[in-house]
Amino acid sequence: MEYRNLGASGLRVPVLSFGAGTFGGAGPLFGAWGNTDAAEARRLIDISMEAGVNLFDTADVYSAGASEEVLGQAIAGRRDAVLISTKIALPMGDGPADWGTSRARLIRSTDEALKRLGTDYIDLLQLHAFDASTPIEEVLATLDGLIAAGKIRYIGVSNFSGWQLMKSLGIAQRQGHPRYVAHQVYYSLAGRDYEWELMPLAADQGVGALVWSPLALGASHRQDPTRPAAAGG
Repeated sequence: MEYRNLGASGLRVPVLSFGAGTFGGAGPLFGAWGNTDAAEARRLIDISMEAGVNLFDTADVYSAGASEEVLGQAIAGRRDAVLISTKIALPMGDGPADWGTSRARLIRSTDEALKRLGTDYIDLLQLHAFDASTPIEEVLATLDGLIAAGKIRYIGVSNFSGWQLMKSLGIAQRQGHPRYVAHQVYYSLAGRDYEWELMPLAADQGVGALVWSPLALGASHRQDPTRPAAAGG
């Protein structure tokens, strides 16, 4: 397996990672993706680690936290051998404090994720979406405090626009806060918008890319029923 530094950081990650969106699958959306229990998750993680894949990505919103719980059970006893990436910010309830990246929400969501994962630190914490209702200065100061407390080691974002990411990086630099080292984006042969603005931004600013749905939700390898199957050989 090939390993690279994630953006302009010292975190070494494999070029392939494992998405845990099917772990504990429940509900109309995530249940449709799959329902991987802890035993099957451990088997899949064993296979991945044997191949050198040790980065596992999840999110609090995946099956209302069940994905994090199953991932935590599956890596029990080998925490130091794996890298955990999780995401927070999307709604986890109907209350006004159940979404976003306010100081209180970031602290509470991080503590809850740590509990579900059964660990005392998260290797990479990503903001699942940009929260326009919370000042970027508040977000970065809170993340800085969580890093200082040892609860998270690196920070990143997901699904940000170019101006949202660039403004955040600029404020972090001016105020001396840790910078985002990763951006989780949609990128596939069927969807290449990332190349227009975000890719050159990332290359210039040292922000690594973590790709979600690189097979375009299966579209890139699904057989087209209108085309004849290739002859065997």
